[in-house]
Parts: sequence; structure tokens; C-alpha cells
Amino acid sequence: MTVSTHARRARIHVTGAASTAVRPVLESPRRPARVLAAFPAGVYLEVRTELEPSVIAVINGPATRLPNSVLLAGPLPSLTVGDDASVGDRNIELGPLSLSVRRWWDPAPPLGRIDRARLAQTAARFGDPPQPGLIGNGAVELLADSCAKGWLLGAVTAAEQLVGLGPGLTPSGDDVLAGLLVTLRHLGAAAGAERAIWLADWLAATVTFDARTRTTPISATLLHCAARGEASPEVTAVLRGITGAQALEPALRRLHRLGHTSGSDLAQGVAIGLTAVLALSRCR
Repeated sequence: MTVSTHARRARIHVTGAASTAVRPVLESPRRPARVLAAFPAGVYLEVRTELEPSVIAVINGPATRLPNSVLLAGPLPSLTVGDDASVGDRNIELGPLSLSVRRWWDPAPPLGRIDRARLAQTAARFGDPPQPGLIGNGAVELLADSCAKGWLLGAVTAAEQLVGLGPGLTPSGDDVLAGLLVTLRHLGAAAGAERAIWLADWLAATVTFDARTRTTPISATLLHCAARGEASPEVTAVLRGITGAQALEPALRRLHRLGHTSGSDLAQGVAIGLTAVLALSRCR
């Protein structure tokens, strides 16, 4: 890290590692942005662009590594909601911080192959997540039933009801959908269940079509990421646990600890996707 002094104020120059999900925005010409939310371990920037993700999370070590994140090793400057910033040309200007992106990380690593017998064994011990935000919700039940049957109309109808449903920066309905989309796409590919991937494509188109007008900017961006199979390492670890690449139970515990109900909501979406992939793998 180096510090240079200008006539007006000191600039702090740092480098970072960015998710490939935000590469299109970061490599575009520089655009204005504003601070959407600020926490000790992370800042959300809303970029004035039609590209997605339009919200970028600039985070340091303790923060959850969302699929739209840029990681830096040092501390974040003190910022408030509404502060100006800029993003583009592989650089982020944020208060006194000038962050150059030098490395990239993949938020959608492919899974190894899994056969149906292994999938069935994992599904039998997956269990229900602790206290998801929409427990007993009719739209969630319709979503689960429709996905398992491969009934597109029912799945799309339920998804439209869930977008933006619930309080917080990432409403519970969006988290359920995000967990489902990532699971259908990755587990569907790992199990060779083409109908699960077909279902993921339709649901992705449904939930991203007008997400910016129906949910929070942060959650809309995460839905766009999930539509492409991009997720946090906690979700990816659970999917790896399902395929047997790592221990499942510790990965589930880490996922459940995310946020107030976000981890349980994501796990609920993963469970719906797992059941659907298992059912739809018969359709090959």
C-alpha cells in the first residue's frame, strides 16, 4: 500500500481481487457510483449502468464474499450512504481510496460429476434448514412442488410471487430463489439432468426480468448473479458437499450462520433444487 499526497487530500492506493461476475462493469469506461450501504467490513456501491451486476460490494476479510465482491486486504475508509464514487477502467475510486483490480476469482466454479444414487443418499440426509424466513409460505411450497414435477407454469408463478418478498437488504424470497437457481444450474450439470438446467434458464429469465423494480438494488444484483450460477463460497461449499468433494455438514452449518435468515433461506432454496434435480434426473 502506498500513500500519495495531493493538494486537496491524501490518496490511498491499493490493489484488490474481484469476482469475474463484476468484470464487465469494472472493465467498462469509468462511471459514477454512489454508496448504497456502508458497514465496517463492506461497502455496497450502486453503479450508474445498465450492465449487471450494477451493485458492487467492496469488502475486507471479515465480510461475506458475495459473488459481486471486490476483496482488499486493508481497512475501508469511513463512508456514509450517498457518498460519491466511481467505477471503471479496472479501478474503484471510493473516498480517499483508489483501488486497482489486479486479480480475479471465480464465483461459479464447476462441480464434479455425481450419479443419481449419490444424489439420493445426500438428499436423504440433507434436512430442513433452521427457521427460514418464509417457513410455511404457500409460494415456497408451490415452488418446491412445481420444480420437483418439472411444471414450468407453477414454478414461474411461484417465483414471481417470491421476488422481493420479505424485509432487509436481501429479502427471504430472493434468497430462496438464489439458492434454487444456483443449485439447479450446477447440480443439474453435475448430474446430467438437462431438464433441471432448462428449468433454471426459465426461472432465471423470470426473476431477473424486472428485478430492479421489484426488490432492493443489492438483492436484484444477487439474483442476476444466481441466474448465471454465481454464489458465495458458503453456497458453493454446500454444493461441493452434496457431490462428495468435501464434508457436507460443516458446510451447511457455515451457510446457516449467514445473516439473520439469509443462510437458512439460501439453504431452503438449495434443498428445493436438490430435490428437483433428483426428480428431474429421471427424465434423461
